[in-house]
Amino acid sequence: MKHILLAAALATGATAAFAAPAKFALDASHSQVVFSYDHLGFSTTTGMFSGFEGEIMFDEANPANSSVSVSMPVMSMFTGWEAREQHFMSGDFFGAAEGDMITFTSTGIEVTGDNTALITGDLTMNDVTKSVVLETTLNALAPYPFGPNQGKPTLGLDASTTLLRSDFGLGAFAPAVSDEVAVQISIEALAAE
Repeated sequence: MKHILLAAALATGATAAFAAPAKFALDASHSQVVFSYDHLGFSTTTGMFSGFEGEIMFDEANPANSSVSVSMPVMSMFTGWEAREQHFMSGDFFGAAEGDMITFTSTGIEVTGDNTALITGDLTMNDVTKSVVLETTLNALAPYPFGPNQGKPTLGLDASTTLLRSDFGLGAFAPAVSDEVAVQISIEALAAE
């Protein structure tokens, strides 16, 4: 889901000086997927995934040729409540084992503004693949300002979508616990070596 955002940057017509498609690697330390859902009408419950891997191929001359692929471990989920995380990993939901991944691979990019795009792609979660659309904003495409990555071209993107848990076989307790899950993605990616 996280390289997804970088692809949006590619699609927004950002003005990096790349003559050919350029590869960007996701910075897992500054990338996350945050999800939230209604719990019984009483509260909005939030969690996140981390541990991303992936890449974006950025084609400045033809953003439609850009692509993004990303993966993250199911068991990287963090909700702030260990018992809830264990329940999500149980047979009621993911039935997760070490090594199970969530993946996103872009299938198309539609530029919608100077710094916005719709990135369509295949999201695979819980052994189910569905097409999803990410509303994406390019926050920055610029040299990293300091530290070990100083001067390295870097992309920063935010994206959002809404998923139905039931589409991925994760609909336990719906509709009391909302089937709809709001997803907010924020990522950084650095030009690959």
